[in-house]
Amino acid sequence: MDELLRLLLLFGIGSLTGFTNIMAGGGSAITLPTLIFLGLDGSVANGTNRLGILIQSFSAILSFRQEKYSEFKLSLKLAAFALPGAIAGSIIAVNISDELFKDILGYAMIGVIISMVFRKSNQRKNQNESLHHNSWFIYPAMFAAGLYGGFIQVGVGFVLMASIYHLMKIGLVRVNMHKVFIIFIYTIPALLVFIFTSNVNWKFGLALAAGTASGAWWSAKVSVKKGEGIIRIVLMVFILIMSLILLNIIKFPDFPPVQ
Repeated sequence: MDELLRLLLLFGIGSLTGFTNIMAGGGSAITLPTLIFLGLDGSVANGTNRLGILIQSFSAILSFRQEKYSEFKLSLKLAAFALPGAIAGSIIAVNISDELFKDILGYAMIGVIISMVFRKSNQRKNQNESLHHNSWFIYPAMFAAGLYGGFIQVGVGFVLMASIYHLMKIGLVRVNMHKVFIIFIYTIPALLVFIFTSNVNWKFGLALAAGTASGAWWSAKVSVKKGEGIIRIVLMVFILIMSLILLNIIKFPDFPPVQ
């Protein structure tokens, strides 16, 4: 595939996943296998994906702030507990085999589908609910979410949303607001680990990041006003297809490796 077409494809995929990541989550289940299908090794795809995640999260933070949704003090406190887990997870990620990573990714994506099927959506009912409960369990939960996010990223948005929503009892718009801030903070050191171990393709990463930034900006605005039902359905279909490809249940043509 011509490199320009690859970059345009990544921009388009990035726009879609940036939008779905902020509103619902799970977008990395599309971007990671796409990067692998385009010829990147698993560890390089994992690192390249982090560039899109970083820019996407920053864009969403700015958009949420413009919509008057920001609680930086609490977001930083939660992110501080996710940070060491993310560093440990990213170190593990760059030290496993490519085949093992693909297998783990495939099963993780199926887990994401299951979580999307059974996760209740109470956004309309709870979006204006204010903070009234804070369980100390939230802190080890943030560490565990950071560990998973640093390792594979796929579906970490659901983990964070479930933890914050159930343990802190706040509305889903504020849950999303905290989620993107936490992911932004822990992605910084995680991305550095991938950069220092030469596991980032910058051309692909920047094309992806341009798309995710655009999608995330508009998603933050839409999530304040509307629900997420149709996005979840489309996302589940994409994830199911790509997980079956990764597990070699569905055959997909190999792209030549990217140097």
